[in-house]
Amino acid sequence: MTDWVNGTVHEVIRWNDRLCSIKVKADLAPYVAGQFGKLSLIIDGERVGRAYSFVNPPKAECHEFYLIKIPEGRLSPHLFNLQPGDELQISHEASGFMTLAEVPEGRDLWMMATGTAIGPFLSILSEQQVFQRFQNIVLVHGVREREDLTYQSLIQSFKTQWSPRFRYIPIVSREECLDILQGRIPALLDNGLLEASAGLVISPTCTQTMLCGNPAMLKDTFHALEQKGMKKNLRREPGHITMENYW
Repeated sequence: MTDWVNGTVHEVIRWNDRLCSIKVKADLAPYVAGQFGKLSLIIDGERVGRAYSFVNPPKAECHEFYLIKIPEGRLSPHLFNLQPGDELQISHEASGFMTLAEVPEGRDLWMMATGTAIGPFLSILSEQQVFQRFQNIVLVHGVREREDLTYQSLIQSFKTQWSPRFRYIPIVSREECLDILQGRIPALLDNGLLEASAGLVISPTCTQTMLCGNPAMLKDTFHALEQKGMKKNLRREPGHITMENYW
């Protein structure tokens, strides 16, 4: 059973009419970058809760969550309408294994996400450890339209501090943008454009990958990486692909 604690909304960032980030102050148990918590509200006398990854590094003053508004959803429209000072409930304990500790050693680390699933990667990148472990880090973010490419100031701070070791590759699938790669992540892996854009080759001899996104993205990207000789990372059998279904 989930142990819920009260949280107070500190800030709401509305990126557009579908995407927002919520910063919450609450007394939670220690957690690790890449993990997720559960947010909940009492709606029509019933508790409705969903899992959301922490965007912030664990030592941040506020706990930050990045979410998409699903019009027919039971919880997200209510979360989207929260204002500073409003209360919600958060699970006291975090969960999840999309953490750096689960990733084997390698020279290069590719983080591939779609939509709001970029959240756990931003949390991991906000800490020094990932740059101590890997020589090159590539953050790939696939979205539908350019306006969905959020957190640009934070990503720019990574580029400023860690360039040329840090590379950011935005991808848009439903809008024509001459200065941005277009298509889906697995297709861009198949045709070689993703590696060409990063200036790095994905190889089981030097590469680790972390995938976070919807089931179709995970399935197709996993297959594309398999064609390059990569295999799923398991605790009992370390590999090159660490995945989390963000759905």
